[in-house]
Amino acid sequence: MKKITILTALFLSLFITRSFSQVKNDTIVYLLTCNPGTETYSIYGHSALRIVNRVNKTDLVYNWGVFDFSTPNFAWKFAKGRLDYLLDVDTIDDFLRTYFYENRAVYCQKINLLPDETKTLILLINENLKPENIKYRYDFFYDDCSTRIRDLLEKSIGDKLLYPPSATEDAPTFRFMTGKYQAPYPWLKFGIDLIMGSPGDKKTTFRDMMFLPIDMQNCLNESVVNRGGKMIPVLQNSELILDFDLPMLKNRRLFAPENIFSLVLIILVIIIPLIKRISVIKAIDVTIFSIFSILALLMIFFNFFTDHQQMKMNLNILWLNPFILVCLIHMFMGKPGIIWFRIVFFISAIFLITHMLMPQDFNIAVLPLALLLTIRSSARSSFSWNPFTIK
Repeated sequence: MKKITILTALFLSLFITRSFSQVKNDTIVYLLTCNPGTETYSIYGHSALRIVNRVNKTDLVYNWGVFDFSTPNFAWKFAKGRLDYLLDVDTIDDFLRTYFYENRAVYCQKINLLPDETKTLILLINENLKPENIKYRYDFFYDDCSTRIRDLLEKSIGDKLLYPPSATEDAPTFRFMTGKYQAPYPWLKFGIDLIMGSPGDKKTTFRDMMFLPIDMQNCLNESVVNRGGKMIPVLQNSELILDFDLPMLKNRRLFAPENIFSLVLIILVIIIPLIKRISVIKAIDVTIFSIFSILALLMIFFNFFTDHQQMKMNLNILWLNPFILVCLIHMFMGKPGIIWFRIVFFISAIFLITHMLMPQDFNIAVLPLALLLTIRSSARSSFSWNPFTIK
């Protein structure tokens, strides 16, 4: 955290605010929109505010997307949903230098603010820069680097800021919107779809869509400010101030999780009936149920023990349920546990039949996994009709 930079920026911002009584058009505010990167945290792009004061000759960037890797228990706080993000302040040169090294394009658009609105915006930013306010509890859908800017603009412009009406039937869900950026990374998309609960399938309003930087840029390009009955665009034409092409990513669909899981399913269905040694089959089942048990524990954690609201009410817990752990324990103890395997079988079978009727969109890669769980739990359920039953 660059405390000197922030203190300097706070001093300059206060000085800029006071200068409004003398110079009315010396300060210009820009929206910066950065292209997606290739790191997990950067694939959605980034937003920041740039404030230029021509009298004081300052050019500062206010960035609400900073977190500190040195935070004690960083991974645990992130998983629990208790990781604080920070407001950082940089010069435009330092800000662009970071994106130059990452080969990411940056777009700059002037925000059409009146002097009084700019003054209000700076006062709000000064409030954000106070030590007690500089940190905030990150929320991917409702409180992030983009929504912070949206909220400041709404407070600065007031009810003169007008958004187009929100779509009703065809509105995208939060899961769909994030999925657009995850698509080139199928394993990442599978992981996020797996831990994201049914809140991710809520339809977005026009305002909600601005939680993603590039979508916020597009939404603000469609928004206007009512200036005495004349509708003025919120943003002026976009200027490319750092030029890089989007990263060229290899086509990874062949090794997508649904293909890999389907291949594993087919191989196991063919091979296991040919295996004569019960100990080998047990080793395979212990491995399978161990993996599913770990996933079941993740479902329990994210449904009940995290502050991430997006991960709660996750219906994947129906097929990745705690009974899988009970089955695994029985296998380790050398006990049949037929009733528990039957419970897992019926739950996973019902999930496969009814998943399309549930109020959550499931990643397609879940289906071969749920089918594998159904087949192997049925094999240990002593059903007379099942050709896979272990004798």
